[in-house]
Amino acid sequence: MPLIKPFAGLRPVPERAEEVVAPPYDVLNSAEARERAAGRPWSFLHISKAEIDLPEGTDPYDPSVYAKSAENMQKMLQEGILMREEKPCYYVYRLIMDGHSQVGLVAVASVADYDINRVRKHEFTRPAKEDDRVRQIEALNAQTGPVLLAYKSQADMDAILEETTKQPPLVDVTADDGVQHTFWKIDDDATIEKISAGFEGMNAIYIADGHHRSASASRVAKSHKMSGDGDQNCDYFLSVIYPHNQMNILDYNRVIKDLNGLSKDEVLEKIKASFTVTEESEAVKPGKATEFGMYLDGQWYRLNINPELVPNDPVASLDVSLLANNLIEPVLGISDPRTDERIDFVGGIRGLSELEKRVDSGEMAIAFSLYPTSMEALMAVADAGEVMPPKSTWFEPKLADGLVSHVLD
Repeated sequence: MPLIKPFAGLRPVPERAEEVVAPPYDVLNSAEARERAAGRPWSFLHISKAEIDLPEGTDPYDPSVYAKSAENMQKMLQEGILMREEKPCYYVYRLIMDGHSQVGLVAVASVADYDINRVRKHEFTRPAKEDDRVRQIEALNAQTGPVLLAYKSQADMDAILEETTKQPPLVDVTADDGVQHTFWKIDDDATIEKISAGFEGMNAIYIADGHHRSASASRVAKSHKMSGDGDQNCDYFLSVIYPHNQMNILDYNRVIKDLNGLSKDEVLEKIKASFTVTEESEAVKPGKATEFGMYLDGQWYRLNINPELVPNDPVASLDVSLLANNLIEPVLGISDPRTDERIDFVGGIRGLSELEKRVDSGEMAIAFSLYPTSMEALMAVADAGEVMPPKSTWFEPKLADGLVSHVLD
């Protein structure tokens, strides 16, 4: 099976796309989704977060939610809001946010290659979240949330995608958060073949965001095989694949509720065993790897880890690991950030003022700002078959839901 292939997408008719396109299902809770979809009967949130059309308080994992999702999709098809492509094709998807532009390929990626780690992973998944996506796929007979992937930039592939953006787009929508989503179709057989061959020559592609979506697609494919279903569409999962050097990773910062029984002076003294500590008059946004900002008792500090403490290891050398292993665990007593309720995580898109706010309010005692993880570091972890610490990456801008879905029949 090829690493990627074109597919006959299910997408909004162009003149209704602006009404359909919605934030990804996993960035909104039910109340937020209900509010965002108010007065928008064709918002894709009625498919991706169908509990908004059921009584308030409905469990998002209740069987009625998946049934309502399927009902809403059928209604959008019957009303001509959604259409199915006549032939398999690729799409090009450009995102623009705050002057940053990235141009990627929309394709379906091989479950078999995911299973053998040619589609490389860097995160653990949680069974409950996998179960949710499996039920959603089975209810809709479609994958609706694309997996965000990256490929090591290749000039010939990058050029094909960029050249496509010079053509009139199918869809050009600016969402309410200011992000511009522009979508083109590639249905020329020669170009399709060139793209397929280019990706087939790659050793690997990398999951950036969407580990639960890809894991659930793998489970659905296995269950179809066990039932004797010969359908091949389920052997692939919906993906958007960007050149690695166009991906935009923001910082993913940490806030902690208390000082582990220590005084401010004791914390500072212990930190100095592993870091150079400098008081700063302004919020500290680290300018390089191995540098950190710390906000404590109304004061910002710049922390630089002692170089001899940076190991030659793809996981242990990540800034999130350096901070955890040399400060958060030994000084503040948090050994498992996945389960310890004393720590929380703040995406960089919220800014450093959010860290100050949460500490100044008394909700948290101390905050740390980090330098963003690089795509090269992420790929090195994935190539080593390792797993990144939780909350290591925050990708922006987010892919929209509803621009295209992958039907499994």
